[in-house]
Amino acid sequence: MVQLSSTLLYIAFVLYLIGTFFFGGTIRDKKEGRKTTRWATIGIVITIVGFISQLGYFITRWMAAGHAPVSNLFEFTTFFGMMLVAAFIIIYFIYKTAILGVFTLPVALLVIAYASMFPREITPLIPALQSDWLKIHVTTAAAGEAILAVSFAAGLIYLIRVVDQSKPSKRTFWLEFVLFCLITTLGFVGVSSAFAIADYEAKFQWIDKNGKKTEAIYELPALVGPHKGTLEKESKDRLQPLVEMPAVINAKKLNTVIWSLFGGAVLYVLLRLVLRKRVAAAIQPFVKNVNLDLTDEISYRAVAIGFPVFTLGALIFAMIWAQIAWTRFWGWDPKEVWALITWLFYAAFLHLRLSRGWHGEKSAWLAVIGFAIIMFNLVAVNLVIAGLHSYAGS
Repeated sequence: MVQLSSTLLYIAFVLYLIGTFFFGGTIRDKKEGRKTTRWATIGIVITIVGFISQLGYFITRWMAAGHAPVSNLFEFTTFFGMMLVAAFIIIYFIYKTAILGVFTLPVALLVIAYASMFPREITPLIPALQSDWLKIHVTTAAAGEAILAVSFAAGLIYLIRVVDQSKPSKRTFWLEFVLFCLITTLGFVGVSSAFAIADYEAKFQWIDKNGKKTEAIYELPALVGPHKGTLEKESKDRLQPLVEMPAVINAKKLNTVIWSLFGGAVLYVLLRLVLRKRVAAAIQPFVKNVNLDLTDEISYRAVAIGFPVFTLGALIFAMIWAQIAWTRFWGWDPKEVWALITWLFYAAFLHLRLSRGWHGEKSAWLAVIGFAIIMFNLVAVNLVIAGLHSYAGS
């Protein structure tokens, strides 16, 4: 069952990739609007088949595990990618905008590829997760974030279309930075795959924040080491850490983030050398026929739908479960704090949009910033900052 689940996920990944190319075939249309071309029809059919395959992965893994497969970073992130595709399919049938698939599906592919770098083993649930609220809270929160991610894709299309690439500016810098962050995900996949092929492993004995001696296994060379960490005998030939982290920081996962940034930087430089221009400038000609008003509307509608879903899952259901599990509705755990920050940001987004008239480029920038907050919560908070939700990054 586990092997079948992995195969279905791989099939979904390949189909999303193929679907992206078919949606890319619509770029040649001189007028992007509410219409369906042959390329787009094939693209959406392939995407739906891919989604069904990933849904099969989710169901078979649930059957194999005996619980909802959203209990660790691999499972949650793949589910997030699946919900992102589901949100795109729904919005596609509402607006018939094929270009959205050219940007949304690659984001889903990056999310799934990112997830695949983490341990995939099925493990028993820890006591804190043995509750029906696991599937209620986590799946609803992930669905809300996925719908909000569609707003990011639409906002990114808008910005690539309108930001003047003929001369350097703050707008071109930040837009290029956003694309660099996406490329960093590819860097993470590349670096992790390379060291996995090389079968790299280094074991450390270290002292955690509770003063207990424990073991950490690094799959990437340790640029940053665990608190009071020492290499075990069989790993003496491995790289000694350049810096030792305090116990409150998850050094192993911070090390992963650093390697991801390094891999992303190398990949970005190579792209710049090949393209001989900014990445955004290279993409811009492909979105020149985009209907800006329609793209702006999609970005707003995604937030209008995703915000209440996120509110329900990440705040209301989360607080109910917190009361049951920890006898309090709210604490200042890093995950809770960033969920609140995310909620406040999108509440401000809707306020500025509806009350202050922040449409067009301003709204697009807000959509991009909002997704950055979501990804910080997914990556940095899960991987680096220790807290009650640290199990999510295991």
